[in-house]
Amino acid sequence: MAAKLGQLLVGGNQITEEQLETALDLQKTEGGRVGSNLIKLGFITEEQLVEFLSKQYGVPSVTLDPEQVDASIVKFIPFEVAQKYQIFPVSKNGATLTLAMTDPSNVFAIDDVKFMTGYEVQPVVASESTIKEAIVRQYEQSDDLQTVVDGIDMDDDSLDLIQETEEDVDVSQSTDAAEEAPVVKLVNLILSEAIVRGASDIHVEPYEKNFRIRYRIDGVLYDIMQPPVRLKAALTSRLKIMSELDIAERRLPQDGRIKLKVRDKPIDLRVSTLPTLFGEKVVMRILDKSNLNLDMTKLGFEEQALHDFQEAIASPFGMVLVTGPTGSGKTTTLYSALSTVNEVDVNIMTAEDPVEYNLLGINQVHVREDIGLTFSAALKSFLRQDPDIVMVGEIRDFDTAEIAVKAALTGHLVLSTLHTNDAPSTISRLLNMGIEPFLVSASVVLIVAQRLCRVVCPNCREVDEIPEEALIKLGFSADEVGSFKCYKGKGCSACTNTGYKGRRALYEVMPANEEIKDLVIKGGTSTDIKRTAMKLGMRSLRMSGLTKIKEGLTSVEEVLRVTFAD
Repeated sequence: MAAKLGQLLVGGNQITEEQLETALDLQKTEGGRVGSNLIKLGFITEEQLVEFLSKQYGVPSVTLDPEQVDASIVKFIPFEVAQKYQIFPVSKNGATLTLAMTDPSNVFAIDDVKFMTGYEVQPVVASESTIKEAIVRQYEQSDDLQTVVDGIDMDDDSLDLIQETEEDVDVSQSTDAAEEAPVVKLVNLILSEAIVRGASDIHVEPYEKNFRIRYRIDGVLYDIMQPPVRLKAALTSRLKIMSELDIAERRLPQDGRIKLKVRDKPIDLRVSTLPTLFGEKVVMRILDKSNLNLDMTKLGFEEQALHDFQEAIASPFGMVLVTGPTGSGKTTTLYSALSTVNEVDVNIMTAEDPVEYNLLGINQVHVREDIGLTFSAALKSFLRQDPDIVMVGEIRDFDTAEIAVKAALTGHLVLSTLHTNDAPSTISRLLNMGIEPFLVSASVVLIVAQRLCRVVCPNCREVDEIPEEALIKLGFSADEVGSFKCYKGKGCSACTNTGYKGRRALYEVMPANEEIKDLVIKGGTSTDIKRTAMKLGMRSLRMSGLTKIKEGLTSVEEVLRVTFAD
């Protein structure tokens, strides 16, 4: 089917032969269906694929709503069969079963369902992601979180793991209670539900009189459930056991990792515990390599900004800096840059804290400050390893900044991050660290500032009537107003009623050209640098957000949330 579908898409002018070859190569190395690989690579969207298959085979397309599925129909097809063929029963009318399929030409799947159920099969086309979500919700998660919590015996003394006033901890008792089946099931469901919903972080938070679980989805925290307070010690201990942390240590922060497999897809969770007033807070960062987008043309760069960035990372030496707050996508931007320049004849070395994703052909070092392996120490060692390109996870202090600048001035391309509000203020940050202005001017090639804004859900988006005065105040010119439509999400099952699904980056790209370098040497302020950069063509974060509004990708409220006025 892989080659057949691919050739059909080529014949239908949906993709090129080269794009098909790239998808087939990815299939050989990472597996997966050719259609999903084409979507992952950004060559075609799910909507385009479903529409094409619908026309090609003359069958209707459907949008599955996993929350409105008739459970009595689901039981006709076993989980193993639904997962094997990526099919899902939609409805039954008399002796005919309507079957949602990713591939309506799969006669083996149709024949198996006919034989198994005794019904005639009417195929319809649905996207792979909605079929997978429906399968997970209806088969793998027949118990929801609250059902599991309700099933736990709250009078069970084993749940009283650790009293907050105790100095000595009975570790064996804690371990036994944390391994109790209901608690194990609850933790597994919390983790799997987060992955299914596309969460990036899970927050487990104890308070004096309540205990809550929150997911960060598309950059925003949502309250998912509030288990009984008596569960907090058992649940925390279970997570620490899975992370191979010391469950007896409650006074100091700890860091660990959990490795899972969800639907044969490896998932890493970076776990951090922090002692708070009423227990340990646990935050888990979900690292899903399949969601890592290394194609920088799909990240959200405007055309000129992308050209400037690509030109900078192609430089033989110098420093390229990416700035923004935690969770703004800096790592993805740097990884996409490294992926672009990753060739056999290039030696690339990275120092990261921690290493979030493994990249083939790149030498990655996990910084460990507790044993003296700091960013500056790693960078010093890198320079004795004959590097061409060096990535430093973060410039935090003068020592790291000084070595990075010297490396950039001695024939190495250095990529790194800083925490600043915009691109021009990065110059001031380096100067405040103690780097001389002439060294900053000579070493910095380009600075990128970025934020992540949520994308309006395509399944439930609707026109948002915004007054012209408000749009002009936002930054649009009077000529632009009226030439485009603003959108917002109404909320549906596909986006968990948030109105948003996925995120796209806003970029502010500032090349360090001669005028900027002169200003740095003369002691110009961040305001002076920004004013000059914008005269030279730099588009600010707010301007990037306005472009995304005009393209119908995001909403006015979202741009106001993540950017500030110029």
